[in-house]
Amino acid sequence: MPSCPRCQQSVSATAIDCPTCRLPLKAHGHPGMPLHRSVGSVALCETCTYHFDDTCTFPQRPQAQTCTLYHDRRSQPQSPTYTIPWQRKYAGWIALAGLLVVSLVVSLLL
Repeated sequence: MPSCPRCQQSVSATAIDCPTCRLPLKAHGHPGMPLHRSVGSVALCETCTYHFDDTCTFPQRPQAQTCTLYHDRRSQPQSPTYTIPWQRKYAGWIALAGLLVVSLVVSLLL
């Protein structure tokens, strides 16, 4: 059974707010949506995946102390970032330039 982050009393997993201190435990009263809270004065955004990849649209960003969309980026394994080499990125332009050079050389030789 989970406990209240404020008073540490046991609460039901479906409780919308703490029966002891009335702290909201679920976002907007929706039982299936957890409300994540920061520990101390550290903002949630500092460890959130959505802040890191710049897709967060939360108005309190980057100082949010509570958030419903928080996703800890440290909890998942870091996937390697693959960069596309410039040869593959511009392969079409390279092929076109090569074709132009070959056609220029052929036209000069004839």
